[in-house]
Amino acid sequence: MENINNSEQNYVKWFRNAAPYINAHRGKTVVLMFGGEAVTHPNFANIIHDISLLRSLGVKLVVVHGARPQIEDRMQQRGIAGNVVNNIRVTDGQTLVAVKDAIGSLRLHIEALLSTGLVNSPMHGSQIRVSTGNFVIAKPMGVRNGLDYKYTGSVRRIDSAGINMQLDYGSIVLLSPIGYSPTGEVFNLALEDVATQAAISLKADKLIAFTEDEGLIDESGKLIRSCSVRTVKTLLDKNDCHVRQLLLRSIIQSGENGVERCHCVSYQSDTALLQELFTRDGAGTLIAKDHKELIATATIDDVAGILELIQPLEEEGVLVKRSRELLEMEIDFFTVLKKEDVIIACAALYPYPEAKSGEVACVVIDPDYRKGNRGERIINAIELNAKEMGLTSLFLLTTVSGHWFREQGFIESSLDRLPEGKKQMYNFQRNSQVFIKEI
Repeated sequence: MENINNSEQNYVKWFRNAAPYINAHRGKTVVLMFGGEAVTHPNFANIIHDISLLRSLGVKLVVVHGARPQIEDRMQQRGIAGNVVNNIRVTDGQTLVAVKDAIGSLRLHIEALLSTGLVNSPMHGSQIRVSTGNFVIAKPMGVRNGLDYKYTGSVRRIDSAGINMQLDYGSIVLLSPIGYSPTGEVFNLALEDVATQAAISLKADKLIAFTEDEGLIDESGKLIRSCSVRTVKTLLDKNDCHVRQLLLRSIIQSGENGVERCHCVSYQSDTALLQELFTRDGAGTLIAKDHKELIATATIDDVAGILELIQPLEEEGVLVKRSRELLEMEIDFFTVLKKEDVIIACAALYPYPEAKSGEVACVVIDPDYRKGNRGERIINAIELNAKEMGLTSLFLLTTVSGHWFREQGFIESSLDRLPEGKKQMYNFQRNSQVFIKEI
């Protein structure tokens, strides 16, 4: 048998592990947004290659680019003095000429890169079609506080039907930060406005923003791996950088208007985009839209609600009985899903630090709420808690729910793989199945 070195084995393993993510993204609509700074960065060629790869994997792509530094360069070359009021550029006639020049040149540059198909290049054989056009209908910003912003505008609407037609043809749609009015005028727009309105109008599955940082950063300078739109709102209150505020508002508005997932990744990393989409841990920040149902760590006030939820399954023998006293002692191990302060699902995580493993237990969903992804959401919350504890695997014992846990990525295993402390407590009369998941 031919020897396979470790790097080849790792590649094959990664490719196999990526298969579920490839299947999940196929046919989905994704809006990508990046500023003009990303286009001039040396890593931009790798981003183009990754965009090509996503298209070849069946992802429907709308690419929105910015051009702020390019516009500044054109204005300096023409000797045009910029006029920025309240962090918004006033676009007069001369400035509009520079805007058209910068955006037109940049759009042609991006189209050319997406058309690359040289032999021995990552894009060989891709034959990507790029569609551009008057998909963005704009309106003037008008007069504010006595100041006429002239040719600075905002998005009136997105021609979603026209864009979807091009996506169905297999084209990548490229949108620039410029829009057209029914009166035949051209308006200078914000990148974030175009990307946000495109994602909302197209009912996009994802909005992915390329930033200078790894993703969203908390107050201590640490990367936020995942969060909700609620968390982004708290970051907005603490961030005084205008461009960063535009990004955060874009994420908030998208999440509040139907876009299920937003991502922030670095345009400086040549692996960030693919890592974020096709690996379990990702590379940047994942922002999930807020649900009316809130997931939280349980408190002592939740004991009665949890007991009411789990009692029917205890009576059926599906769950081991827990007394109120025991539940009160273990309440910190529980995570609950609430709808209007009523607990509709719960799960517990008991860590075994010496084995870097944790036991998932007492996973219960109210029978009236078992449709949808509530079980998946609470298991994802448990996994996130486990990772924050430094655990590398989860295990569980079940007598009736093995198939559902297999759907969540757990694999049936043997008793020997349990931590020693759990082996000694195993109840052979219940004869529970053992399931394990690496995280």
